[in-house]
Amino acid sequence: MESIWMGIAPGLHATRVVAMAGPSQILLKARLSKEPVHPRALATLLEAVALWQGQPVRAALSAAGAGSTSASKLYRETFLDDGGALFSVVWVPAGAARPRQRLTGLGSFRDLERLVIEEVAR
Repeated sequence: MESIWMGIAPGLHATRVVAMAGPSQILLKARLSKEPVHPRALATLLEAVALWQGQPVRAALSAAGAGSTSASKLYRETFLDDGGALFSVVWVPAGAARPRQRLTGLGSFRDLERLVIEEVAR
């Protein structure tokens, strides 16, 4: 079964999200608030995309380690839910995604696109 590839990158002012069907088709691109208000927000977003598209989501969360000052609710809560058949999430250290010029609008998403292609698609 095909899967949706998703990259999530929390930052100082916003969390960027990109969902792709393969290495070239962008399905969803968003700039959300820095941290979710509800602890199940990310899991619910991943579930919603999986249910909408009818395919499981394989996501990479690019964030600093849990002991750092950027430890947010986003990834502390995410790994409490295994996602079942709908989604899976892997943690990738912040900075591991290398920039690549392709996505436009809503600011730069180059690093997330590269993260999805290199980490989620393998």
